[in-house]
Amino acid sequence: MSRRKVIVTIAPTGGMAHKSQNPHLPTQPREIAEDVVRCWNAGASVVALHARRPDDGATCDPAVYRDMNQRIRAAGCDIVLNNSTGGGVHGDMVRPLAGDRWEIAWEERIKGMDAGAEMCTLDATTLNLSFEGREILMDTPLSKGRELAAGMQARGIKPEWEVFSPTHILQDVTTLIGEGHDDGPHFINLVMNVHRNFQNAMPYSPRFLQQMVDTLPKDSIFCVSGIGPAQLEANVAALLLGGHARVGLEDNLYFRQGEPATNVQLTERIVRIIRELDMEPATPAEARQIMGLPRTGGPRPAFAPNHQ
Repeated sequence: MSRRKVIVTIAPTGGMAHKSQNPHLPTQPREIAEDVVRCWNAGASVVALHARRPDDGATCDPAVYRDMNQRIRAAGCDIVLNNSTGGGVHGDMVRPLAGDRWEIAWEERIKGMDAGAEMCTLDATTLNLSFEGREILMDTPLSKGRELAAGMQARGIKPEWEVFSPTHILQDVTTLIGEGHDDGPHFINLVMNVHRNFQNAMPYSPRFLQQMVDTLPKDSIFCVSGIGPAQLEANVAALLLGGHARVGLEDNLYFRQGEPATNVQLTERIVRIIRELDMEPATPAEARQIMGLPRTGGPRPAFAPNHQ
């Protein structure tokens, strides 16, 4: 009997943390690309990329994404490229609202689709975030979720649905999938344990994870973003439930309490655990097959995967 193949996603940067919190956090295209190649060599098959400006502020500038994507491919790395349309909580991504509040700018988010990636994150969610003394609205009513989903479909991009509570699955994601915006298998990232900063998000526990998994639409596969100290336990629980793994400094800055992590350390550890559970990390080609890539019905991605 062949071993089950597990997709390992590496999320190296994110749109929130700063180098002051962990000096190993890569923020510029060259250092991100070099870190991604190291994680690919360690067993990662998908990369969830966030872009940063030269001053490390978050952005969805397609030129920055394109730079990262090209550097990764130029290194001979065939990892699946997933560019964020969530952006981040600083830099280009936020603008002031009335009454001392802020919002993540919609016109900046949608730029993340225009750099030729195979996948993009699709946050069909409305959340209130609290960061560095700011209250920040991530406003994604169904109409905007529909715009993102249709935009990805037109570009031949596979969405990675990103959700923070069962309601996001049962309402937004299920509605948009039901409208035909994504063919199965549907790849869904369950973000857990960010409830201290994201209003209405779910804390992590095995029971809550089981509840999230039980609400997934038919023909779905999933991974879990366990935020902070929940990363390791949430990943192990996801593997035991038939899911896939996601690690990286976007979600967790520490290898163990008090010890700043590197992306390679986090990748190597989850790969060891996968093999100890008698599973095997998927290659990028195998990950594409599991997720239904390349997506049909749209243009071919600008960065064709290397199947050698």
